[in-house]
Amino acid sequence: MKKNIYSNIFLWLFVGLLITFGTGMYFSTNANAMKKIFSTSYIFLLIAEIGIAIFLSARIGKMKPATARVLYILYTFLSGLTFSAIFVVYKLTSIMLVFGITSVLFLVFALIGKFTKIDLTKLGTYLFMILIGVIISSIINAFVGNTTLDIILSAISIIVFLGFIAYDIKKIESLEGNINDENLAIFGAFELYLDFINIFIDLLRIFGDARD
Repeated sequence: MKKNIYSNIFLWLFVGLLITFGTGMYFSTNANAMKKIFSTSYIFLLIAEIGIAIFLSARIGKMKPATARVLYILYTFLSGLTFSAIFVVYKLTSIMLVFGITSVLFLVFALIGKFTKIDLTKLGTYLFMILIGVIISSIINAFVGNTTLDIILSAISIIVFLGFIAYDIKKIESLEGNINDENLAIFGAFELYLDFINIFIDLLRIFGDARD
């Protein structure tokens, strides 16, 4: 893969994370906005995020680069709105620490994905199956309220998304030539953004220091 493609992918990943965390931090300081987001708008935000994610993934090869960029930025902004709760629940120092740990883990597994000679084609199927199991178990545990199980599920989720980082790097490489460079950069950033965010959230659940 061309070096400038990687540069653009990680540049857009950085932009996406900056938008998400900047938006979350800003709205967390506005009590009225927070009340509106989590009392009336939260379900609509989730529906919008899911819709954009599905549309972006399904149509990335056919949409104009400008459209792809707008959808990606909009997705990261909407994620920032839902992320605002994190800045209320957890201490900022804890969030920064977990962000740093996530960044290191992300880099390690991105390098593994880039340089490994192992065929990771089938890995995605196995990871997806495990992820579905984690999601179903998490929904059930939301009613049960078992803290130990919640930690175990978060740990499994971390492992799954670490695997997805390596898998997605190979997946992005396989798409070169089938998607124009601008859209490939956005799609690659979007896939890796999802991996990063999910690892960050799970690590925060396990190691995050809640506010008093």
